[in-house]
Amino acid sequence: MFSGRLHDARTATAVGRPLGLAFAVCFVTGLISHYLQHPPAWAAGSLPTRPVWGYRLSQGLHVATGLAAIVLLLVKLWTVYPRLFAWPPVRGVRHALERLSVAVLVASAVLEVFTGLLNTVQWYPWPFGFVETHFALAWVASGSLLLHVAVKAPEIRAHWTARSAGTLRLPAEDGPDRRSLLLGTAAAVGAVTLTTAGQSFTPLAALDLLGPRHPGRGPQGLPVNKTAAAAGIAAGPLPHWRLEVRGPHPYALTLSQLRALPQTVARLPIACVEGWSAQATWSGVRLRDLLDRAGAPPDAGLRITSLETGGAYRVTEMGREHARDPLTLLALELGGQVLSPDHGYPARIIAPNRPGVLQTKWVTLLEVL
Repeated sequence: MFSGRLHDARTATAVGRPLGLAFAVCFVTGLISHYLQHPPAWAAGSLPTRPVWGYRLSQGLHVATGLAAIVLLLVKLWTVYPRLFAWPPVRGVRHALERLSVAVLVASAVLEVFTGLLNTVQWYPWPFGFVETHFALAWVASGSLLLHVAVKAPEIRAHWTARSAGTLRLPAEDGPDRRSLLLGTAAAVGAVTLTTAGQSFTPLAALDLLGPRHPGRGPQGLPVNKTAAAAGIAAGPLPHWRLEVRGPHPYALTLSQLRALPQTVARLPIACVEGWSAQATWSGVRLRDLLDRAGAPPDAGLRITSLETGGAYRVTEMGREHARDPLTLLALELGGQVLSPDHGYPARIIAPNRPGVLQTKWVTLLEVL
């Protein structure tokens, strides 16, 4: 059953090149996302706030490239699967180690792309934490990929182009079929990209047929991941709500008192780890003004607590660069209208170049660190 054509090194190399590039882009942009969400202590206070669209670009690219990688990975596995079932399975110690490295590469790569795919639709049918597992698998997959490339380097070099020595030794009659397979793969990658990238790249929004979010759909024309109901927040007015600010000079403000403070308007994107993003106009009180009123020192960070009853991001922290940025707001309005409950009424954080999961909604407490 493994006698079909095109299960050769030239096809594997031709598909492996864009697949390797896709994995490299996903790895780098994934590191950016992870360290923006979970910065090491030494970097927490100095994360960049510019460009304001930086996270939107990197995470949109991460998800778009990851979806393309699924197509490429399936074609790559089809190309090499006869070797995965070769008999005898082990022909010595060196061969056994090579087989083990391939098994680790295949398993980690498949898990990485498909857990990422399910994350885009917020479906987690597994008992482990997605963020930690996805991050760890990225290192395993990348390391095993580099090892595999090193082991296979002579074979890759021999089949790198259509004129390479190894390619020329293959049956010439397979050339047209190989080109058809590669063109079909490119078309599939293009179709997947065109029908999903619009969730973050708005010029393609009209083609966003398969993306789980559309940048213009949702309350107040903006998507939401977590509704007020899911967060345990009452949909109506919150007459007893107060913003508490703890610092050297602690104080509390009602919503009407917040509205009476100087308001700032900022045009900022909101970008989520699932890959969708959208630009919006926000207005509210600059966070640095609230910190100054509390007597916070210039290098102070901030801990932000939400009204929501649970969730990994109910309490978040913000470093000094974001806390002091003039575009970082405790937003009270979206698009000139009072925030809807699903967008964080009565107040939410919006900051430049910051992951959506850290743009805390339903804020009730700010603590100077």
